[in-house]
Amino acid sequence: MAKTTVSKPQELGRILVARNELDPDDLERALREHYQTGERLGQVLIKMGLATEETILKALAQQLGMTYVRLSDMTIPREVIQRVPAKIVTHYHLMPISQSDGVFRVAVSDPLDMHTLDDLRLVLASDIEPVIATRDEIEKAIKRYYGIGAETVEGMINGKSESIEVERESEVTDLEASEEDASIVRFVNQVITEALASRATDIHVEPMEHDLRIRYRIDGMLYEAAVPPNLKRFQSAIISRIKIMADLNIAERRLPQDGKIKLKMGEHDYDLRVSTMPTPYGESIGIRILYREAELINLERLGLDEFNLAILRRMITRPYGIILNTGPTGSGKSTTLYAALSEINKVDVKIISIEDPIEYRMAGVTQVQVNPVIDLTFSRILRSILRHDPDVILVGEIRDTETAEITIRTALTGHLVFSTLHTNDACGAVTRLLDMGIEPFLVASSCIGFIAQRLVRLLCTHCKVPATIPDEMLQHLRISREEAAQAHIHREVGCEKCRYTGFHGRTAIYEIVSVNESLKRLIVERAPANVLRKDALKHGMRPIREDGWLKIKKGLTTLNEVLRVTMEEEFDVKEE
Repeated sequence: MAKTTVSKPQELGRILVARNELDPDDLERALREHYQTGERLGQVLIKMGLATEETILKALAQQLGMTYVRLSDMTIPREVIQRVPAKIVTHYHLMPISQSDGVFRVAVSDPLDMHTLDDLRLVLASDIEPVIATRDEIEKAIKRYYGIGAETVEGMINGKSESIEVERESEVTDLEASEEDASIVRFVNQVITEALASRATDIHVEPMEHDLRIRYRIDGMLYEAAVPPNLKRFQSAIISRIKIMADLNIAERRLPQDGKIKLKMGEHDYDLRVSTMPTPYGESIGIRILYREAELINLERLGLDEFNLAILRRMITRPYGIILNTGPTGSGKSTTLYAALSEINKVDVKIISIEDPIEYRMAGVTQVQVNPVIDLTFSRILRSILRHDPDVILVGEIRDTETAEITIRTALTGHLVFSTLHTNDACGAVTRLLDMGIEPFLVASSCIGFIAQRLVRLLCTHCKVPATIPDEMLQHLRISREEAAQAHIHREVGCEKCRYTGFHGRTAIYEIVSVNESLKRLIVERAPANVLRKDALKHGMRPIREDGWLKIKKGLTTLNEVLRVTMEEEFDVKEE
């Protein structure tokens, strides 16, 4: 709240006490502080932790006879937004709500700041009716209706930033310390900052025929970022700025390029992997955000229950063999393997990983980054890795026959190997290796387990509500009504905490196959994947959808989420 010329602290305090939102003794303490420092009573109460901004503003609205509004519950007409420039709303930190009969209704967080209201009347040449909203609500509304960096783009459109100078970046870019006058620099920083604040894992900058679209991937789903209109005019400058940050060739627009940005924001460090792709309307850019200081998740926090956790722990304590983790891109395979390595990472175990890229830094593990530019590939590193006497090896991904053959022979020489494959289910890993030309007896003798996993979004704990599943869906999933009635099934709603998606965070669902003698025999016989799957089910494998159902029963996720990430044939819960 800004300084003001009007204050009635005793009356505000009495309102808070009358509403049972403040203890009289606490009010006395706050009033003493108010008289000593000259700060507003509301500011004192917030600083002392005795009240929230929302509580203070609601009481202030009652005191002044004004209206308190929640902007997140409102839809503001586009013509009202167009009437008030972005530089006005950002400079005065307010939000226009409506206009009628020559009067603008404007949400402010400080209704006592008469100077701002007077300035606004002059700028808009209109009468002003202020209503009260929190600063956070106003800030979110500005981003929602005006877009990220609206004031910056508006300044460029008006010709206030005609000379845009972009310096070549060193390895580290500090967003908060970046105070160049160049508006493009500022806008790109705002886009990245918003992505980090939103927990995004990817940023997509996508040129369209008449527009430039920016999207964030949050919890595995894509959401379009609100950006100002006319952004297409600055497409080349925005893309060039990102390429310079990633140390890419800005003159090359015909070929794909890959680069990396090391980013520092406050106390946190991030690695941004940048990839460009030529399209008919300009270069499309994908940015993967890696949280360099992210805490390594242990096995218990992955989403594994006691059943699957026991199977996986037996597998990772074997002295040699291959454990293959399967699933599509972005399904959390690397996180699971890192958690497994963390479990066995001890002083007496030598662990070497070959990765592209290194996503987490692990103390005690020798990590090698693949670099195709100098022909430092998975297979080339594997050929020399045994000279370093490892006990455990992590191969980031088996991409070709050569890597697969060397990995298998490494496992057969007495090493425990972790790796990943892109297949639809656990048993599909066998088919994939055979398709690569690996002999069945080598697969059977080297592989000790297969993991398939998907990521499902977790329900927001602040807004989820109980729900039921229709009978026809239960019949389709072979789940009894009695079993469903005993479960704690919930559905998403959406609130401010989860950005109105109904979900916050993700967890994994698994199916884990431990290779036994029966499965080895079928592999040697080149049995198809469906036969392997039936044998695995007979010997206790839990299908991935059944694992998902267990999380639905606990109220962690929804049925639609599990159905979204799994295939029809993956669900054999009651298989005979």
